[in-house]
Amino acid sequence: MTTTRKLRLGPLPSTQTTKLTFACPASLKADLDRYAALHAQTYGEAVDAVTLVPHMLEAFMARDRGFRKAALPEM
Repeated sequence: MTTTRKLRLGPLPSTQTTKLTFACPASLKADLDRYAALHAQTYGEAVDAVTLVPHMLEAFMARDRGFRKAALPEM
């Protein structure tokens, strides 16, 4: 049975990339892999955790009011 899910991270846009390497706990990597599998199932496009992380970080930063207030110049 397929149910319609709405994930916080929607379909991924095509973007230019820069490589960044980081370490994370194994439990976080496992969660990212599970999220990637669910994202692929929801949107019908295979994706891995490495591809998702930049989009997740971008979405997180876009919603962080403190960051936006400090990072954006006042007009």
